[in-house]
Amino acid sequence: MTAIKHALQRDIFTPNDERLLSIVNVCKAGKKKRNCFLCATVTTERPVQVNVVKVKKSDKGDFYKRQTAWALRDLAVVDAKDAVKENPEFDLHFDKVYKWVASSTAEKNTFISCIWKLNQRYLRKKIDFVNVSAQLLEESVPSGENQSVAGGDEEAVDEYQELNAREEQDIEIMMEGCEYAISNAEAFAEKLSRELQVLDGANIQSIMASEKQVNILMTLLDEALKEVDQIELKLSSYEEMLQSVKEQMDQISESNHLIHLSNTNNVKLLSEIEFLVNHMDLAKGHIKALQEGDLASSRGIEACTNAADALLQCMNVALRPGHNMLYAVKQQQQRFSDLREQFARRLASHLNNVFVQQGHDQSSTLAQHSIELTLPNHHPVHRDLLRYAKLMEWLKSTDYGKYEGLTKNYMDYLSRLYEREIKDFFEVAKIKMTGTTKEGKKFATLPRKESAVKQETESLHGSSGKLTGSTSSLNKLSVQSSGNRRSQSSSLLDMGNMSASDLDVADRTKFDKIFEQVLSELEPLCLAEQDFISKFFKLQQHQSMGTTMNEAEEMDGGILSRSHNSGVPQAISSEKDMIRQMMIKIFRCIEPELNNLIALGDKIDSFNSLYMLVKMSHHVWTAQNVDPASFLSTTLGNVLVTVKRNFDKCISNQIKQMEEVKISKKSKVGILTFVAEFEEFAALAESIFKNAERRGDLDKAYIKLIRSVFINVEKVANESQKTPRDVVMMENFHRIFATLSRLKISCLEAEKKEAKQKYTDHLQSYVIYSLGQPLEKLNHFFEGVEARVAQGIREEEVSYQLAFNKQELRKVIKEYPGKEVKKGLDNLYKKVDKHLCEEENLLQVVWHSMQDEFIRQYKHFEGLIARCYPGSGVTMEFTIQDILDYCSSIAQSH
Repeated sequence: MTAIKHALQRDIFTPNDERLLSIVNVCKAGKKKRNCFLCATVTTERPVQVNVVKVKKSDKGDFYKRQTAWALRDLAVVDAKDAVKENPEFDLHFDKVYKWVASSTAEKNTFISCIWKLNQRYLRKKIDFVNVSAQLLEESVPSGENQSVAGGDEEAVDEYQELNAREEQDIEIMMEGCEYAISNAEAFAEKLSRELQVLDGANIQSIMASEKQVNILMTLLDEALKEVDQIELKLSSYEEMLQSVKEQMDQISESNHLIHLSNTNNVKLLSEIEFLVNHMDLAKGHIKALQEGDLASSRGIEACTNAADALLQCMNVALRPGHNMLYAVKQQQQRFSDLREQFARRLASHLNNVFVQQGHDQSSTLAQHSIELTLPNHHPVHRDLLRYAKLMEWLKSTDYGKYEGLTKNYMDYLSRLYEREIKDFFEVAKIKMTGTTKEGKKFATLPRKESAVKQETESLHGSSGKLTGSTSSLNKLSVQSSGNRRSQSSSLLDMGNMSASDLDVADRTKFDKIFEQVLSELEPLCLAEQDFISKFFKLQQHQSMGTTMNEAEEMDGGILSRSHNSGVPQAISSEKDMIRQMMIKIFRCIEPELNNLIALGDKIDSFNSLYMLVKMSHHVWTAQNVDPASFLSTTLGNVLVTVKRNFDKCISNQIKQMEEVKISKKSKVGILTFVAEFEEFAALAESIFKNAERRGDLDKAYIKLIRSVFINVEKVANESQKTPRDVVMMENFHRIFATLSRLKISCLEAEKKEAKQKYTDHLQSYVIYSLGQPLEKLNHFFEGVEARVAQGIREEEVSYQLAFNKQELRKVIKEYPGKEVKKGLDNLYKKVDKHLCEEENLLQVVWHSMQDEFIRQYKHFEGLIARCYPGSGVTMEFTIQDILDYCSSIAQSH
């Protein structure tokens, strides 16, 4: 900045007889950053004029040019924007407001200070300095005629000082005596130099003349030196006296320091003792509670809990460095350890006794639940045990070995207890399903297949409660046709279980209710036990994916093992895993019992797998919403896989039975058994799976079954010898279409349309095949006529052919009078009636289609007669109205 200032002074202001006092680098606020300089200047001529000049760099070169100048007297306001914070912005109010942004706050402050000082020196007008720090305006204004500009430019102040009146008068006299001073500066300077030399000589002579005064001055100085020496001697004596005082004061100071240090040490020692006493002193009442407290009463448990917490706080106090080396601290810590061991042993022993007593008390309530399908309620026991939850937390943090032992003992006792309860519970469920007691006596008689059910039931109940005996079907049914059908001697489908049509709705409803009751009893039992384990053993339940029961290792050797270096469990990765492992050990019998119950239900009726799939899916969905990683969710998920396999097996067995179906060669087929059973299955499934979560599984089964039905209907139709193929296809696909239309199964819309199309096609095919050529000779005659026309003979010229003239036509027509036609239609009706089954009631539909086909052929013959024998007057022996009357009469007579 100094270089720029000198350059501006030299290039711009010196030629204009101005001196540059202050400069600031600025740019206009809010516009493009085009830098320029604001300069504060004064003229060298009188009267002095003070200006603010804007200088900017030329666009054509590196030199600066003067752009704008404002007189300082025109300045009204200087606004520095902020008197406290640093802000490079400021405003100058001339004829209008000019807003500037300085390159730095320091430059802005220097420039404003210079403006203020110039105003005070030359103008003394009222300029408002707004938002300007008071420090910038603290420069006092010199009085008299010796005022000078001090504002930030010391070099300018040194160079320029105003002459006083006497100096001005002397200079004027000297200038008048040398008139050539202005015109010849060198001569004037030479004269001044000579006069200065004359003055210097006079000064030297004056000094030489004052030698006497100098000698007097030297004498005075010698005397003064002697006085100084005397003073120094006195000061030395004073210093020696003060030195002894200083030594004494040092001793006193050192003594005071030692006293202060001793006091400080005593205060610190007292603080340490108070810390140890306050934090490592266990009240006698707590010690007594730990040693003798009653762990059976609520007040005793509360006192023991408070005492255990106090003991834990004393043992876990953060000792300061060096405390561990104190014998008293070591002794107190050992005492605490002994108390902890003693109380931990007493607590573990008491809780083990409580666990054992719980098993005995619960066993006494099993009898009353043995005849009801309910599980004993463990809430009272859980409520009593939860009083010890805080003590278990204390034991977990202080003695993990005993905590681990209590956990294992609890699992052992509870697993045996729950195993007895759950097996008895499932035993009651199996009895209610099969309707027999454990001794095999009936208390609810099944309406049919008594011997088979009894035989299977007796094989189900043993000491283990597991399913035994043959896995074959309870009985194989032979489905007979209704009394209105013609007798069928052929053996019908052999199903793997009872046919759904032979089992009362009440029986299936009873099974559904029993299965739902079983799941509804198990679910709160497991959730309550899991919640109790979490609270009692102070384990956190986390939401994460769990492992299956098969992945859990046997915990007889110790479910919890600790590492050699720490008390952290190693086999269990987290508390969540520990809860799941404990639940698996306690309820290890639930999954096999459920699988046995499912096997029994599937053996009683394979369609029970539909009920079980819906119920189990709903309970799995509910359990996963509560906690997808819980034991209940995992176990029910495993069982759901088994139920799904049974469901798939049921579908596969039905398909297999369809494929193995055999029909009689001597009786008509009618509605195939597996078609009727598909109708029953679909109706049952739709009622069961209404609003079910596993609807997708049913839809997949529907697709497999319906495709197998389609394939096997066609297969049976091809193998049928007694009943025409079209009749088998027509009747069965009509039944399938009616079933799908009634049930409105969305996933089978395409199959419904296909069934309708097959029914329509085979109906038309059967009508054409059965109707055949009722006017055989007439039909052969007109086939010949059409053949001639096809060879290129014109229709009106056919009558000139010898074999197809009018006489031959009349001869053929006379062979088919109305009586013969009616007789042929009557035989045809009997034939159709013999082919069709009464169950589907398609006789009138087929007969009406045959009537329409016969009329179509009649109209075709009349058209050929009109075109090939025009004007011959030849007509048929009967009319369309006759055909309608014949068909109506025949239908009514039968």
